[in-house]
Amino acid sequence: MPKQQSAISPTQTEDFPEWYQQAVRAADLAENSPVPGCMVIKPWGYALWENMQARLDAMFKETGHRNAYFPLLIPKSYLEREAEHVEGFAKECAVVTHHRLVKGPDGGLIPDPEAKLQEPFVIRPTSETIIGEMYARWVQSWRDLPILINQWANVMRWELRTRLFLRTTEFLWQEGHTAHETAEEAREETMKMLDVYVRFVEDYAAVPVIKGYKSPAERFAGAVDTYSIEAMMGDRKALQAGTSHFLGQNFAKACGIKFLGRSNTEEFAWTTSWGMSTRMIGAIVMTHGDDDGVVMPPRVAPAHVVIMPIVRDDTRDKVNEYVQSVAAQLRAMKYDDRPLAVEVDQRDVRSKKWDWIRKGVPVRLEIGARDVDGGVVTMARRDQESSQTAAVSRDQLGAAILAALDEIQRNCLERAKAHRAAHTHRITNKDDFIAFFTPKNAEKPEIHGGFAISPWCGGAECEAWAKKELKVTIRCIPLESEHEDGAAQCVICGKPATANPVFAKSY
Repeated sequence: MPKQQSAISPTQTEDFPEWYQQAVRAADLAENSPVPGCMVIKPWGYALWENMQARLDAMFKETGHRNAYFPLLIPKSYLEREAEHVEGFAKECAVVTHHRLVKGPDGGLIPDPEAKLQEPFVIRPTSETIIGEMYARWVQSWRDLPILINQWANVMRWELRTRLFLRTTEFLWQEGHTAHETAEEAREETMKMLDVYVRFVEDYAAVPVIKGYKSPAERFAGAVDTYSIEAMMGDRKALQAGTSHFLGQNFAKACGIKFLGRSNTEEFAWTTSWGMSTRMIGAIVMTHGDDDGVVMPPRVAPAHVVIMPIVRDDTRDKVNEYVQSVAAQLRAMKYDDRPLAVEVDQRDVRSKKWDWIRKGVPVRLEIGARDVDGGVVTMARRDQESSQTAAVSRDQLGAAILAALDEIQRNCLERAKAHRAAHTHRITNKDDFIAFFTPKNAEKPEIHGGFAISPWCGGAECEAWAKKELKVTIRCIPLESEHEDGAAQCVICGKPATANPVFAKSY
């Protein structure tokens, strides 16, 4: 039987990294910009981000948080206040040193030597220090706490090897920053926001995650504890989908966030930070996409339905009138508490069906003269074969679409869960561990790679060995583990194990 043609080349099995780049471009989500390492997020990709942003923002506000905005430029001295923080971000910082340009000897623009800043500014890689400076001004008494603020912003972390959405020099995100009276309140906040991320990623993006805490080597720079949610992509690598950090009093002491406590003594606040970025768009592409392109989970999709008129000159007016009537009927409906988003593609091109398949729109409707005469619509779903269609009557169309959207959303999550389950293995033997993460040594390539739940002694040396020799990191130590074994030995050194982390290659 001849190989079936796919809309994206290469296919996932042929070259997953290149498939990903092509799928992002074919879906018109983003493209590389003239600025090295940065991307242009195109309207279809930005609409996806707006939907994700709206859902998350509502969840933040439900938990008592409010939005604010802080400066893009951070004085270099602020970054230096917290030793681990500056060490963690120093190599990624873009620095502003002058405030004016002048013409140089060759006629080109150069920084004006007379306009050198007294203190350089860092373009924010993250905002703990500048926000901490403001919190120090705002907090005087325990009555001023807690402060629960979120910021939607762009950040810059200089990257040498970039990939659209997954790793770019500039990206969009939200960063929550809170200050509390007690450690218990701050820890409760840290876990609450981790659970918000779990709910959003699983219920809306339809990406199943494992939540856990990071090893000391993988913690956020300056944090006491970092918690993350880890997802498995289509190529079995892990992607960190969100993080929540318990910062203890480290940044409060560095920034001077102190207050008069209930016992009339001066105390330092306890702080947290947490964030999720446009990297989640990459997660959606890599989790749900197939060889025909992107598959959009309906609850965050830029459009739920696309209507494609099929017309000839003698039927154009009749078909278009019917199409506009159907579009109005659907736009008056709601799905998941937002208006049903409907696109009408009037272009006179042969490729439009495949354009929308590559974009991942959940439901496609084709309407021709025969459909008009029969009072029906031809419906197809993105989670089914591209050739599979059904004729649906006008009076049943709305209910059929809502039911299809619910089913597509469930299917996205269930398929991703099944994929993760098939490629998650309990591995306790070092040779098996090495083979699992070494493709050429895998006896069964079809089950090679993924998540290894393996015993670990807690030693930094073993963790560093896995990273150096196998390019494998501890993604997290699950908060809820099905593989507890107090008698187990470390998969790397053979010493008694203290935890059962998720090991994986990652983005």
